[in-house]
Amino acid sequence: MSWIRTIDESDADGLLAELYARLATPSGSVDHILKIHSLLPQSLADHYALYRNLMTSREGIGRVRREMIAVVTSRANDCHY
Repeated sequence: MSWIRTIDESDADGLLAELYARLATPSGSVDHILKIHSLLPQSLADHYALYRNLMTSREGIGRVRREMIAVVTSRANDCHY
């Protein structure tokens, strides 16, 4: 749960509703790390574009190692995400 005020999926409209629909998990929920951008939907779009670019780039280390770095970093920061 974030300390930042967020907009719930059921209350989203316009660009935010479109982004939520595209980024929702199979259960229909949106990850908190994405919802923290809900007050500024364009920042959500930009955040996700950057994430996809970083994680799918063919340059440097592979995706598996990138995911491993993310897991270790989250653990070091005591972040359950």
